[in-house]
Amino acid sequence: MNRQQIGLVRHGQTDWNALGRIQGQTDIPLNDIGRDQAMKLAARLVQEPYRFDAVISSGLQRAEETAAIIASHLQIPLLEPHAGLLERAFGLAEGTTLEERTSRWGVDWKAQDVGQETDHAIRSRAVEAVNFIANEWPERNILIISHGSWLAQLFHTWFGEECTSHIGNLSFTVVEKHEQIWEPLLLNCSRHIAETTFEVR
Repeated sequence: MNRQQIGLVRHGQTDWNALGRIQGQTDIPLNDIGRDQAMKLAARLVQEPYRFDAVISSGLQRAEETAAIIASHLQIPLLEPHAGLLERAFGLAEGTTLEERTSRWGVDWKAQDVGQETDHAIRSRAVEAVNFIANEWPERNILIISHGSWLAQLFHTWFGEECTSHIGNLSFTVVEKHEQIWEPLLLNCSRHIAETTFEVR
């Protein structure tokens, strides 16, 4: 019996990413670099041994457009968005650069109450969302398009703090279900962004 696999991808670049502005749940679209990044991953997935039956996203523009590009290229269904995949809400910090945040709230701004979603809340929400999606389509391998902080907190929960290094745009992870445990087959891989060998077909 084949074990279920889930792919986990961070959306493509936006103008706010390029400017270093924290996005959270502010709905910012992809820029042209982000669209190109999505095509690079789509081209890679054609050549990968991993096979996905459908794509699902958070519904924020940057994730949904990334998902649509990949689904179209792979010719697989694009499922209705799932709210549990939304990026962490960052409250008053949304739209600010690191310089602006440290100027306003200090270098430990993450520890301040600026209306952001807590680590516990985002970790619980991320795990629940993946489990819901896996249980909803138990015979399918699903590719999830989500967000950087969401993914980092999910990986922290599953694999420990050592697996929370920076997650770049179009970072690609694959996990496989063993009993009730998700085990990584590929973790936070972005080689398709740097390489030019993945030709779009």
